[in-house]
Amino acid sequence: MSPAPQHLDLVVVGSGVAGLSAAVRAADHGLRVGVVTKGRLEQATTRWAQGGIAAVLRGDPDSTDLHLADTLAAGDGLCDETAVRVLVDEGPGRVLDLIARGAVFDRDDAGDLDLTVEGGHSAARVVHAGGVATGMEIERALVEAVGSTAAVLLEQWFAVDLLVEGGECVGVVAVDGGGESRSLTADNVLLAAGGSGQLYAVTTNPTEATGDGLAMALRAGAAVADVEFMQFHPTALHHPRMPRPLLSEALRGHGALLRDHDGERFVDELTPRDVVSLAMARRMHEAGVKHLWLDATGLEGFRTRFPTVSAQLAEVGLDPTTDWLPIAPAAHYHCGGVLTDLDGATTLPGLWAAGEVACTGVHGANRLASNSLLDGMVFGARVVEAVAAGRRAAGATGPMRSLTGTSPDGIGVRRLALTVPEPGVDGDPSAGREELQQAMTRCAGVLRSGESLAEASATVAGLSGRFGGASTDPDRAEVANLFLVAAALVAAAVERTESRGAHTRDDHPTSDGDQRQRLVLTVGTG
Repeated sequence: MSPAPQHLDLVVVGSGVAGLSAAVRAADHGLRVGVVTKGRLEQATTRWAQGGIAAVLRGDPDSTDLHLADTLAAGDGLCDETAVRVLVDEGPGRVLDLIARGAVFDRDDAGDLDLTVEGGHSAARVVHAGGVATGMEIERALVEAVGSTAAVLLEQWFAVDLLVEGGECVGVVAVDGGGESRSLTADNVLLAAGGSGQLYAVTTNPTEATGDGLAMALRAGAAVADVEFMQFHPTALHHPRMPRPLLSEALRGHGALLRDHDGERFVDELTPRDVVSLAMARRMHEAGVKHLWLDATGLEGFRTRFPTVSAQLAEVGLDPTTDWLPIAPAAHYHCGGVLTDLDGATTLPGLWAAGEVACTGVHGANRLASNSLLDGMVFGARVVEAVAAGRRAAGATGPMRSLTGTSPDGIGVRRLALTVPEPGVDGDPSAGREELQQAMTRCAGVLRSGESLAEASATVAGLSGRFGGASTDPDRAEVANLFLVAAALVAAAVERTESRGAHTRDDHPTSDGDQRQRLVLTVGTG
């Protein structure tokens, strides 16, 4: 057994775009940084991202003001405008940094970046690579970049919990590839552990997306927010393969049409994802069908423009030039997460968060398409700048402002205490995961109600009581993390008695101005 690394300036948990962007930048600052990932560096959720990166890289008719307005509109009243301004203003620079580090994006015949439009965007501003293989290209470039730095790379190390001493985060406890528990001490810890799509039976996320970072933060006492907003991607291929093959937003941006079971169009294909997913869920429920159709037969040059999607479809025997493609919504992106300020600092000094695991305020109730990779790049960099400057604690910026009352943009706050059952250790973890996924899909998916959420709450509590405790066994630890994140999501969904963004209550079908609030949860405190 090799010794654990010496004390580090920064431990990064996760190897997606947020974590690797931060690790590369930290090395540039001369910080001693370690990257902990439970798989290989290149196995992060980032590689599954297809559509691209939204950023304003050239002038009229687009502008950062338009990008800001589109993001705020998609977020349905819960975006922090100062955070969105940071995202759209700093995003172009981060994209250019990535190009300078070797990322290769698609270009047109004149050699300019080839930009596309996606749902919710008012202009073509999405850069992409290999058609819809953007995540793979970004991951490739960042893995190569971090490999050439002085970073300590700990692959197949599973971060189990945060080390907390004197009310501050001082490192992580991880299980190494040999099954041994290790303590990694550091001045700072960055959670960049991705999302929690494995809460649901149908998801576009890989099997590793089990909410580990969010659960670790909750157990350590950090505040989380907006966790009721799970975004469902409307055009996941209806096929037994898991994760579900994703039919990129870019297909609709280029003219693909949504059709119902009768072959009729029923929704504007370029509206935000929450609108499209909800329209699909209602149409499927009314007709008693399990999928609808994406008609891409009118798109020219499909195989050239979308080689990755074309190859995926060929594997399952579909030809997009002649076949309508069966689709259904799938859990895709957790819009909420660990509450941070504009620099990624959390309510626990020494702990930082960036990427999907974080609630920076930029996504609100529903993420705008292709803002996710941008989010990780922008706020991962901001974390490192703050750490390099010697900061430890959060400031009253971004969504953190709401903790002291109503923020200047009118968003209130409601604090919730999350009660966690006494955990047990019985049962097969894989069976527990499947039971949880089925319950969450049935009761806390695209459509919810007070009755269905009560059923979800009871199921989650029962499962947690059976075998929901933290464990050094990776399989059990993942399931325990899913139970805790599910409990947080359902608790917030019960309290939000309105429909807003990616949260739709059949028993409260409209939005309520009095609930334009950020629901902030902590374990065991009010």
